[in-house]
Amino acid sequence: MSTATMTPKRSASPSNSLTAGQLPAWTTSVVGAASLAVGFLAAWLLTGEIGVGLGVALSALVFLVVMHVASLTIEGGRRATDRLAKHMVVGMFLLALLPLVSVSLTALTNGINRLDPAFFSNSMRNIVGDGGGAAHAIWGTLIITGVAMAISVPIGLLTAVYLAEYGQGKPLARSITFFVDVMTGIPSIVAGLFAYALFGVLFGIGTVNGMGGAVALSVLMIPVVVRSTEELLRIVPNELREASYALGVPKWKTIMRIVIPTAISGIVAGVILALARIIGETAPLMIAAGFTQSLNTNPTSGAMMTLPVFVYDQYARPGIPREPYWDRAWAGALTLILIVMLLNLVGRLIAKRFAPKTGR
Repeated sequence: MSTATMTPKRSASPSNSLTAGQLPAWTTSVVGAASLAVGFLAAWLLTGEIGVGLGVALSALVFLVVMHVASLTIEGGRRATDRLAKHMVVGMFLLALLPLVSVSLTALTNGINRLDPAFFSNSMRNIVGDGGGAAHAIWGTLIITGVAMAISVPIGLLTAVYLAEYGQGKPLARSITFFVDVMTGIPSIVAGLFAYALFGVLFGIGTVNGMGGAVALSVLMIPVVVRSTEELLRIVPNELREASYALGVPKWKTIMRIVIPTAISGIVAGVILALARIIGETAPLMIAAGFTQSLNTNPTSGAMMTLPVFVYDQYARPGIPREPYWDRAWAGALTLILIVMLLNLVGRLIAKRFAPKTGR
């Protein structure tokens, strides 16, 4: 009797079973490159020239359609929908990032040539044509925003503490919240007119100085600080407060020693965000702080130039020839972008430094 040798069937390898019904990892890159080629070719056939905007739009459309069809065929409806949502989110992020990159590159390209030591050390006093700098505007920006922060942070922080810790459900708290929301949406020119009118009543009609500009900016900054700080204080766990109360610690000390330190990293980030929001304002400073071509470091006396107003003045009212004025305007815009980037970096470092330590 012959015995037949039975050969067992080979089971699918683990790697094949794990990747079955999935698109290869290189699919996104290959389809993306092919979509760019097809999109720009279609744009050239439609318009007769290679338009970047139309080419990118057509490429994105081709990529979304091809990837969705391929995923729907191989992976099924649920994964295809998930991939489509993922690609849409990434596309919207890139679309939102495009203006920032474009503005930054344009400012860098046009302003880097004039970003020399003289630009940071000289003012525009007695300067006609080439030369000069923005030292007076840089100092004015730093002084005015510093004073505005000194006004806004204590007021905003204390208001947020009242709303989050003391005023829950009270009519006064609801009224403050309503007016803070209204202040968040007021045009910046209104803040400038308010500061100009206030200083006109207090010190005489036509009074313009750095303090007026700081007051105008603080009107814009306070609502942002209040809302961001209030939300951060509300997300602090109540268990921390209750544990402190159980030990007999008064409420004010619980807020100072437990609640605020727990949320301090987010509070600092919110303050830096509000500061970055106001540092580029032009309209209120044109009204409340005025124009000057000289360096003025006293915010209580005389007009004070700031970088946004300096950029506007150089670009909107150039002399002959225009190129030196426009070069200074682009250099001022680039300096303002660098200051905002530095502030955000400092804010992130401070937030990371004071962030609550988590256990293992």
